[in-house]
Amino acid sequence: MKMTKYILFLVLATLLISSCKMGENYSRPEIEAPHSFVFSYGDTTYNEAMKWWDLFNDPVLDTLIKKALENNKDLLATAQNVEAARLQLAIQKADLWPQFNYSGAAGRGNFQMLKLPEPTNNFSLVGQASWEIDFWGKLRRMNESAKAQYLASEYGLNALRLSLITTVATTYFQVMEFNTKAIIAEQTYEIRDSSYKILKHRFEAGIIPAIDVNHSRIQKAIAATAIPVYKRNAAQSVNLLSVLLGENPKPLIIENKLDSFTAAPLIPPGLPSDLLNRRPDIMMAEQQLVSQNALVGVAKAARLPSLSLTGMFGLASDDLSTITSGDPAWSISGSLLGPIFNWNKNSNRVKAEKARAVAAIYQYENTILNAFREVEDALITIETLKEEEAAIQEHVEAAVEAAILSGDRYDKGIASYIEFLESQRQAFDAQMSQTSNKQDLLEAYVKLYQSLGGGWQ
Repeated sequence: MKMTKYILFLVLATLLISSCKMGENYSRPEIEAPHSFVFSYGDTTYNEAMKWWDLFNDPVLDTLIKKALENNKDLLATAQNVEAARLQLAIQKADLWPQFNYSGAAGRGNFQMLKLPEPTNNFSLVGQASWEIDFWGKLRRMNESAKAQYLASEYGLNALRLSLITTVATTYFQVMEFNTKAIIAEQTYEIRDSSYKILKHRFEAGIIPAIDVNHSRIQKAIAATAIPVYKRNAAQSVNLLSVLLGENPKPLIIENKLDSFTAAPLIPPGLPSDLLNRRPDIMMAEQQLVSQNALVGVAKAARLPSLSLTGMFGLASDDLSTITSGDPAWSISGSLLGPIFNWNKNSNRVKAEKARAVAAIYQYENTILNAFREVEDALITIETLKEEEAAIQEHVEAAVEAAILSGDRYDKGIASYIEFLESQRQAFDAQMSQTSNKQDLLEAYVKLYQSLGGGWQ
């Protein structure tokens, strides 16, 4: 009964003194966030639950993203690392509580700390308990750090998911871009090949000089060279898509064209301060700061003495048949261990952890600054690409019409063949530029959604 009261007293005393924790509790650094984005206009509401890729209304893209989220190898590997971090947190939590063990032994000899006149038997079965009392909060700070590292890994996984979705979408649009450019190159080749055959007949009839035939042949070869380039780029983009989906490279038929995305809707960017609680990379950086702040407390607690309790309760006898009939053996003890002089190792450890904490603050702030920059970059990119889109459309219409007129003028002998070739070249370049602009605009929308934190849960 007295022993029970003694143990109860120690437990209550431990609970009282364990309220102390070395180091400062974490508080989020003050961030000077702008009131609005520079290139944002209109409503600033934000739909947190929206799957932004649904806005493109493309079932093929939906399927690709779904497969990637289920099968991407990098994502699956990172998910296992997150699980490992969760288990590490559970391991760290267990250190807060008493540890229980057991041991058994059997032996025979004439020495037990001193020599005996006759050999004796020795049998024992003992249960042991040990508990490091978290007097200065070292274990709780370590637990706080482990929890923050686990949350950081979770946010890192979310950041990887967001990056994966973005890469799948942009690669999908790139395949369309290269397919479209290959089609334009093939159509241009057919036109130039037909023109070359006509000019060759005219040259053989003595109507035109040889230089016109040579120029026509050069332009036909240029168009022929462009075809395999864009086919190769399209195939490599398809191979990348296959790997992103966790599959071996294989053909992927994409019937949609860039022209089908006539008006990709824009998610309003919301308020800049929202990014602090929405972007996974910012939340990951903050949790790394939380972890480092806790490690400062761990380093401070290491400079102070640690208190441990140890208990033993068991059975011992020199005869195995009578091991349970005798009185039990027990003991309870406490130990105190603290540093005296270690050449400033512990104080320097505190300074080192503080320096890392300051570095983590700067990294956190830099992550936020880059987040604001990425949103602004995406907004201005969309705005200017839309302006380019209108100008390029006018360029394409004018260049195609000029090529037709130059052909008529050349046939009538009014214009030189050089003028006709230049008009064809400008029409070809304008069509290619228009295709690139459409893909760049779609990619800019994707980048905006990514920079806003994705808008998915």
